[in-house]
Amino acid sequence: MPNGSQKQYVLDTHRVRDPEHTLEIVKPFLKEMGISRIANLTGLDRIGLPTVMVARPNSRSVAVSLGKGLSLRAAEASGVMEAIEAWHAERVQLPQRLARYAELSQEADVVDVAALPRVTGGRFDPHANMLWVLGRDLSTDVPCWVPLEMVDTDYTAAPVGGQKAFPRSTNGLASGNNLAEASCHAICELIERDATTLWGHQRSSPRLDPDSVDDPRCRQAIEMIVAAGLELGLWDTTSDIGIACFRCVICEGGGQPGHIGIGDGCHPDRAIALLRALTEAAQTRLTYISGARDDLDPEEFTDHAKAVRARYVHSLIDGTEASSNFANCPSHVTGSFDEDLEFLLQRLGSVGISQVVTVDLSREEFDIAVVRAVIAGLEAPHDDPDYVPGPRALSISEGLT
Repeated sequence: MPNGSQKQYVLDTHRVRDPEHTLEIVKPFLKEMGISRIANLTGLDRIGLPTVMVARPNSRSVAVSLGKGLSLRAAEASGVMEAIEAWHAERVQLPQRLARYAELSQEADVVDVAALPRVTGGRFDPHANMLWVLGRDLSTDVPCWVPLEMVDTDYTAAPVGGQKAFPRSTNGLASGNNLAEASCHAICELIERDATTLWGHQRSSPRLDPDSVDDPRCRQAIEMIVAAGLELGLWDTTSDIGIACFRCVICEGGGQPGHIGIGDGCHPDRAIALLRALTEAAQTRLTYISGARDDLDPEEFTDHAKAVRARYVHSLIDGTEASSNFANCPSHVTGSFDEDLEFLLQRLGSVGISQVVTVDLSREEFDIAVVRAVIAGLEAPHDDPDYVPGPRALSISEGLT
């Protein structure tokens, strides 16, 4: 695993290694991780943005991962890394402790439980035993305990030693060529989900004017979507944290029914953030077209469900004006992940979020880093069925009443 954090690949994402090198390194371990197939889905849609599916039939969570990029190899690396990180999170091999929060917090550093997202029907009992897993607080560089049920993704059973009080999801789970790279991706995902949730609680905001986008990679993706006869809607969803976030929706033109695509992206570099949203929207549409994901309900493929989703996306686009300018979105471009990490921590601290914990799930035998980030104070995804609004979302809702 490389120690240096200098970025060597900056085309459609930022990485320490280019996609070909990453794939060469992980290829010998794919069988061990249960990866049986990598399939190119790109030709099933007319957009042409590379998308792949990665099958892991004996998964303890989702059996199919998706990957996207501006090249097929980049999409393959994206999908494989997503499958690899899921495999690691299903098999947590780290120090764990059975303890009551009321006692553990008196003798060790523990995540700020009061600021963690909650779930519908869940109730945290500080005087009841539960399992904790050891992470590290990046702001203070000291060990810090977090609830195991927020890290473990073995969904074949109820959380072992948990209270069912916190979300069980892959939100904040990421992989990379080294720890700094993986940590940046994990933190950006949590910031993105928080920003999207806050945007969803606001009244309609103006769309981003596609003509204001000057990055050639983003322009290429936009032009491919438009050339396919699809309607496109873009929004700058950046929150008060100040890390660029975007939402992209696509649908059939002329009000026609059909599969839609929704994508979100976050990155200090606004061009990478927007490109992620664009390629993820194309990926989501291909996910519906292919039926690849095993976590999609069959009812989602009925004519009624497709029509409802199409009306929703059309109403989002038609109900807003494309007057926002891409140049007004914040952007911070660095040459290393250490610099990115420092900037992310600084921006989180600017809104009063000082505790950023990462749980290192990496295995010594694999030359890949996997982390699960836990950031107390950020909102969970608002489209999770058991989502409970936290203080940041409630402050927006109260401000609109």
